[in-house]
Amino acid sequence: MAQIDPDLIPSHHLHRVLLSAIAPRPIAFASTVDSSGKANLSPFSCFNVFGVNPSTLIFSPSRSGRTNELKDTLLNVKEIPEVVINMVTYSMVEQMNLASTEFPRGVNEFFKSGFTPVPSEKIKPYRVKESPVQIECKVRQVIETGSGAGAANLVVCEVVLIHINDKVLDKKGAIDTRKLDLVGRMGADYYVRASGRSLFTLEKPSGKAAVGVDIFPEDVRMSAILTGNDLGRLGGVHALPTAPEIVKYMASPYFRTILTKHSGNKEKITEEAHKLAHGLITKNELQEALLLVLATSNFAVNDV
Repeated sequence: MAQIDPDLIPSHHLHRVLLSAIAPRPIAFASTVDSSGKANLSPFSCFNVFGVNPSTLIFSPSRSGRTNELKDTLLNVKEIPEVVINMVTYSMVEQMNLASTEFPRGVNEFFKSGFTPVPSEKIKPYRVKESPVQIECKVRQVIETGSGAGAANLVVCEVVLIHINDKVLDKKGAIDTRKLDLVGRMGADYYVRASGRSLFTLEKPSGKAAVGVDIFPEDVRMSAILTGNDLGRLGGVHALPTAPEIVKYMASPYFRTILTKHSGNKEKITEEAHKLAHGLITKNELQEALLLVLATSNFAVNDV
């Protein structure tokens, strides 16, 4: 594996490595105003939510890696500690990209990028009308991590009001991720669109203890066919089939057919069984898949 020591490479190289490896990142399209009321709008992908009691959003308008200058957004929140964080969707990503241009201080990126400013209700900065989720925030704290080029400035925000377009809500009034169509930031010039086939669901583990992957026989854990995702699905069950269930399965016509097909060749039997188990896991037939791989392991050990 390649190894990179942060102390031995230029900061701009480290910046590229980290932003390519730690991705995708949500985008905070931050709207601020200075003390004279001039608006600024700029995107930041070093951003996330960190708690709800109190609500805590943090984004970082880092120092310029080239000039070490401070971003207008940071200067603004020091003057007026308020910000609207507008979420970025695919339909507005090109305009957002335009707004990231380093315009001179005082230039209104709303007008330059063609976005519509909408007055906020509890703070001074404007909201972006085109964004389906607009979050009005008070800035609680600014943490400056350093004074060198590329140093982060953590803007710690508390949510005071959230605006959500009805069009992205489901029938229960919750945000529907499929309707939201957000984009995320990758490394270099890459972005990712969170919609369509790129979306998938995972059921969160319940309070019951999972059996874990470590309980499986070595031929299952080290399978060249079963993927890490396959093992994760199997290891998430709450109980394995019992010994009598496995013995019964080994006597089934289905399993005996696999044995007969390969004339008792352990490697071929295991290979086909794991391929079949992979298909069963894909269809969420986890108990059937477990019976198949455990019966195969039992056959390999006992050679029956």
